[in-house]
Amino acid sequence: MLPGGVFSTKYDSDLAIIRTKTQWLLLGIGLALLFTAPLFASSYWLSWLTRLGITVVAVLGLHVLSGLCGQISIGHAAFMGVGAYTVAILTARAGLSSWLCLPICGLSAGLVGLVFGLPCFRLKGLYLAISTLAANSIIIYCIQHVPSLTGGFMGLSLDPLKLGPADLSSRAAFYVVTMVIMVLATIFAKNIQRTATGRAFIAIRDNELAAEVSGIPVFRCKMLAFFIGCVFAGVAGWLWAYSQLRVNPNQFGLYDSMWYVGMLIVGGWGSTSGVFFGAIFLRLVGVAVDQASPHLADALPSLAQQIYVSLGLILSGLIVVLFMLLEPKGLYSLCEKFKAYYRLHPYAYWGSRA
Repeated sequence: MLPGGVFSTKYDSDLAIIRTKTQWLLLGIGLALLFTAPLFASSYWLSWLTRLGITVVAVLGLHVLSGLCGQISIGHAAFMGVGAYTVAILTARAGLSSWLCLPICGLSAGLVGLVFGLPCFRLKGLYLAISTLAANSIIIYCIQHVPSLTGGFMGLSLDPLKLGPADLSSRAAFYVVTMVIMVLATIFAKNIQRTATGRAFIAIRDNELAAEVSGIPVFRCKMLAFFIGCVFAGVAGWLWAYSQLRVNPNQFGLYDSMWYVGMLIVGGWGSTSGVFFGAIFLRLVGVAVDQASPHLADALPSLAQQIYVSLGLILSGLIVVLFMLLEPKGLYSLCEKFKAYYRLHPYAYWGSRA
């Protein structure tokens, strides 16, 4: 729905993502704030935003795979680990350029995703989710038990990121690198669903049998969705490796995979904007928990240890469950309802009665 008085006169403008001058202005202000954050943000918030950007890139891949194509995956963090270990091995063992490893990380994770995506031809729903859970365990097991290549349980170290003579290892410089990759990944993910392939993904998600009867090559599209989703995870793994300068198997466990799915649920399935809503919301919940835990521990000294360990898990899990029960379409749906109400005010909005 467009604001009153705004209408399209050409097909190109009707298909445009940004359609009004106000939207262009807000986008410009948002990008300006995003890339000038190192000038006024503290080191803590720069690190937080960097980690948020890496998370968004990873969840964008899950958005393509699960949100658009409907293929549930709870092993996404392991594919991120494939990308991280690819750059660590190629730079430490083979001496390749860090930037040359970026596309290689995406391709390696995508190819591994194709291998574990093969069961999607026969499995659906819960059974497919269990198979991706097995993929998570298999990948982590292989990383842990090939120490000559991966460093085993200890992991591998990386040299700081450089671009020619420029050192990009500082918080501010690496933050900018992360934001550039995040913006490019967002543009790519947003435009996927506007292509014929993206519409095929959505058709498979909504009704696989109807999509197949309509002539859509279902298996090929599912495999392509696994490949694209895992490419995003591989790129996020490259970013993670250089943000930490060390990779080990514990960084890519099932816990992270589950929270990536939780971010999609909270933000809203099938929406690129929902990826940002979900990631920002749950990450801010984590910040709030970190701030509140010491005060709660002081008030309840007998439960101090349990509060530090479990408060974040309990609160985040409760939020995900409440969204599934009360607002299954996520924060994106709430935002759309608010925009519709605002644009129709003072007239009644029918959706508020639904």
